[in-house]
Amino acid sequence: MNKSLIYIIRRFFFYCLAGFMAITLNFLIPRFMPGDPASIMFAQFKGKLKPEALEALKETFGFADGPLFQQYIDYLRHLFQGDFGVSISYFPQPVTEVISSGLYWTLFLAGTSLVISFLLGSIIGIYLAWNRDQKLDSFLIPSLSFLGAFPYFWIAMLLLYYFGFKLDWFPLRHAYSQYVTPGLNFEFISSVFSHYVLPAFTLIFVSLGGWMLSMRNNMISTLGSEYINYAKAIGYDKKILMFKFAARNALLPSVTGFGMAIGFILSGALLTEIIFSYPGQGYLLLQAVRAQDFPLLQGIFLTITFSVLISNWIVDIVLLFLDPRVRR
Repeated sequence: MNKSLIYIIRRFFFYCLAGFMAITLNFLIPRFMPGDPASIMFAQFKGKLKPEALEALKETFGFADGPLFQQYIDYLRHLFQGDFGVSISYFPQPVTEVISSGLYWTLFLAGTSLVISFLLGSIIGIYLAWNRDQKLDSFLIPSLSFLGAFPYFWIAMLLLYYFGFKLDWFPLRHAYSQYVTPGLNFEFISSVFSHYVLPAFTLIFVSLGGWMLSMRNNMISTLGSEYINYAKAIGYDKKILMFKFAARNALLPSVTGFGMAIGFILSGALLTEIIFSYPGQGYLLLQAVRAQDFPLLQGIFLTITFSVLISNWIVDIVLLFLDPRVRR
């Protein structure tokens, strides 16, 4: 069998195992906690529901009485059918509908921010490595490294106060204005963009320094290689040397780090969404915590986990074609 195919299958089963462990953990944690979603919801009605309704609610939320193993089997069966249960805070909406309403906003915010910061940081890192020890190099490296050490929420609150509240350049909350009609029209797109700028800039600003520093260090190491010196000696053009020979090999560790950064940018996006009331997974997570909405919390946890696992698997496949040594 082809070595590349074996590698892809091996990585697939590795991530399947990680996903299975996440599913099991997601099942066990709420059942080891005191109470259950049905009892919480039953108590909120303050005696307005009959005791018989409690059993029906437990069955609805997947907390029916019975052996733990049987509950686990039922949980897996519902899960593979795409049934995550019913949300408490958005009752009687299914969890899948609630999550899907905010998932594309999180993917839009976190995905575009990660790609922009990766590309921009890599390009700046390539330029700084080629022109190292100059004034711009001496200024940008410590400045962005220092600013990147601040947490996402601190930068988000600073930008929200100064550019949103004080200068009133950008909206303070939500993903688009309530006065526009969603659709492929200029008003809606411009509204989405204006609401997107501050949350996206928060994520880009914090992660930019790491990508830039990583790419700069990789480039400096690559530029000292013998094949680069040989290419210089035989007269290759500067741009070909910089991008075709040096940058391509220096990019490999950054591509590996790209998969790991997906989890960090998602965690940053969750906090940023809460601060800007951006209607993504972070905002839903806050609502679920406030309402003790265990089914929604479980659904968000699994959604984020599988998004990171699938993204890392895709990055592994991309790395396979960029670096033939991975196939060995």
